[in-house]
Amino acid sequence: MTYCLGIKVKDGLVALADTRITSGSETTTAKKISILSHGNNHLFLMTSGLRSIRDKAVTYFEEILAEDTFEFDKTYKAVNAFCAQLRRVASEDKAALAESGLYFNLFTIVGGKLANDKEHKLYMLYPEGNWIEIGEATPFTIIGNSGYGKPILNRVLTYASTLRFALKTGFLSFDSTRVSANDVGYPIDVVIYEASTGHMIERRYYEEEIRHLAEQWGNQLKHLITQIPDDWADELIHLQPPIQDGQQ
Repeated sequence: MTYCLGIKVKDGLVALADTRITSGSETTTAKKISILSHGNNHLFLMTSGLRSIRDKAVTYFEEILAEDTFEFDKTYKAVNAFCAQLRRVASEDKAALAESGLYFNLFTIVGGKLANDKEHKLYMLYPEGNWIEIGEATPFTIIGNSGYGKPILNRVLTYASTLRFALKTGFLSFDSTRVSANDVGYPIDVVIYEASTGHMIERRYYEEEIRHLAEQWGNQLKHLITQIPDDWADELIHLQPPIQDGQQ
């Protein structure tokens, strides 16, 4: 499994991906996020699913982006091009994978800004090659192990959140997943796109660098729980067992 998170706020984009690969009893590390640039055009791409599908589709897509005549002026056009390559891989490998008992499975998050985009964009792509755009109402999307990290994002993240707040919330979302699922773990790769500058920056964080943040989060969460009123539970906590027949 994996954990890849894309966030779109007014000030820019946040992308976060874990690097743990689990195969049977073996655990390895592999990069799940790529930055694709051409001049002032910047995109990031994250995937969750079969690694062989990912590598082949990304390789085909990078060949298109490497051409001298960069033909994409809007992000959705680049997304359509990646979807075309994903369908190409499906036509080449889907039957063989099915014969081996494997599903053709690759979910993808693409974000960035190209020349004629009015603003930065974020998309989630399905294995079939169709996609949805992430907007202001729910300004994030997760692929991979999404169940544990989603609640905190739903509660506190909005389109008006700052990039710093989005990054912190994204990290806590990852940490909630990490402590609950042994197939998600460090190091994590983080990409920030800042709308005001047009810069896209990538950084890898190792557990020892940010362990203190996870510990602080855990300690403060315990403290907050103790502060929540619990008088409503008195009738349950202090409820006496019913008197049985023959007992006084």
